[in-house]
Amino acid sequence: MTAPETDTPTAKWDTEALRERALASLTTARDRTTLLTTCVDEPDLTAQHSPLMSPLVWDLAHIGNQEELWLLRAVGGREAMRPEIDSLYDAFEHPRAERPSLPLLPPAEARRYAAEVRGRVLDLLAGADFHGTRLTEAGFAFGMIAQHEQQHDETMLITHQLRSGPAVLTAPEPEPGPPFTGPADVLIPGGPFTMGTSGEPWALDNERPAHVREVAPFWIDTTPVTNGAYQAFIEDGGYDTERWWAPEGWAHIRRHGITAPLFWRRDGDRWLRRRFGTTEAVPPDEPVVHVCWYEADAYARWAGRRLPTEAEWEKAARHDPATGRSRRYPWGDADPAPRHANLGQRHLGPAPAGSYPEGESPYGVRQLIGDVWEWTASDFLPYPGFRAFPYKEYSEVFFGPEYKVLRGGSFAVDPVACRGTFRNWDYPIRRQIFSGFRTARSEDA
Repeated sequence: MTAPETDTPTAKWDTEALRERALASLTTARDRTTLLTTCVDEPDLTAQHSPLMSPLVWDLAHIGNQEELWLLRAVGGREAMRPEIDSLYDAFEHPRAERPSLPLLPPAEARRYAAEVRGRVLDLLAGADFHGTRLTEAGFAFGMIAQHEQQHDETMLITHQLRSGPAVLTAPEPEPGPPFTGPADVLIPGGPFTMGTSGEPWALDNERPAHVREVAPFWIDTTPVTNGAYQAFIEDGGYDTERWWAPEGWAHIRRHGITAPLFWRRDGDRWLRRRFGTTEAVPPDEPVVHVCWYEADAYARWAGRRLPTEAEWEKAARHDPATGRSRRYPWGDADPAPRHANLGQRHLGPAPAGSYPEGESPYGVRQLIGDVWEWTASDFLPYPGFRAFPYKEYSEVFFGPEYKVLRGGSFAVDPVACRGTFRNWDYPIRRQIFSGFRTARSEDA
């Protein structure tokens, strides 16, 4: 079945609008990179704070190297600036655990390199016409690099959460809104909808192409699962009851002694958490974060529910029953604004469940974008008609049952790297990421 084209067409963006969009996106990303790499001293930049993460200085130079490879060399046809460092910053050549032992550029040199690349890229952007090849059409390569840098900024923010020591990052708390008084879940009717995109100019290969999916009726939580709800699972012996857990998940939590979300610890009759160097009481009304897929799946079973499939999540987020079309975002086609969602590291944690009423979907589901990445029941697989672009290592090499899909972004995700079609994926044991979840159930369950 061929999907109708319901996406914002590339033709909407004229050359100057695309140039301004690319410049703003690249600038925002670099400002954030600078913040994350100047708020700590050199030992913190060069240290590996967890074997799961790279040293911050590796991310800094890798950002510059990818920008040089794709914009200066691939788009601009320029000669390589530092060809001898390409292999050092190839993410597929060196696992994260090995990177501290590599002859990496020291912080000052990494900054100079990234700055010099950016200066040349801005000159290239000033004369770009965004036509001619698939890589340059609609400024795709510039958008891809802005997204790449923001994705590494999120990775560096995870490293900041993992590092020990006092707090170095600050941000205001989300503004409290009125308490959410809506229903706990809503019914999403069955039927077809358009999933994925063929017209979003900076969408990545795994989001493409747009295609029709048939979804049976289902109920989905109107907000993500909260810390308070998750504490009830813990207090009811959730981590000690094997029947709630997938066999691999049960083996994993027993082997590693996991009894609560990452960064939580019990203090008498209350729970505390560590957040970016600060220890605080766990707020019951915030979405739970730093749980792995197995924990999310076990909670859902305990609650008599399940995790939504990726298709169910996207229908709840994008489908407009009044028009039958799929929106770019739950609230419509407009780019995210602060009133819609908690994105872009404006805050250092999720907002209370039920926040952002202006960002809810036509079905009344809130916080589908921002706050926490949401685990789904689905394996990371290609869409019908998938074509790897511009390189198979971005998505294709990860397809399969080893990875589970997360949707919606988190407070750590920039709007340029977050859409109603955006797909994230990770191993089901990962907890250092800013991951939470919401639950679903079939209509007849």
